[in-house]
Amino acid sequence: MDKNVVSVNIVEEKKDESTGIIYRKRIAICRNVVPEILRKVSILKVPSIQLEEESWLNLQERNMAIRSHCLTWTQYASMKEESVFRESMENPNWTEFTQRGRISITGAGFLNCILETFASTFLRQGAQKGIRIMEMLLKEQCGAPLAE
Repeated sequence: MDKNVVSVNIVEEKKDESTGIIYRKRIAICRNVVPEILRKVSILKVPSIQLEEESWLNLQERNMAIRSHCLTWTQYASMKEESVFRESMENPNWTEFTQRGRISITGAGFLNCILETFASTFLRQGAQKGIRIMEMLLKEQCGAPLAE
């Protein structure tokens, strides 16, 4: 549901019969969103970016964990993100969402700081977009308005 995602392929899927946990590994191909001015640097001039995402869905405990990282530019950048959706302790009808991310860029000289700032802003906006998409999907599933 994100216009920058070109395709998503499930490369591994399995269910642990003893725990009921569903594991998935997916590879996403995304448009290169690095601003054109920064693509003057040859390593940034690629049409698409690959991301690997692993998820663990535990229906019994009503939680899901997602870990993703960038497969493109691994010799220059490390971008990792971890998200957890779980039932709220306060109200079982609520979902708690936590997300952590790490960005580290090396080998780009004076551009390191600029690229890290861009990546951080982009990931923050992506998290907000992800929450809006999740709320929309939940609204469709439940057929009821969500609390603001």
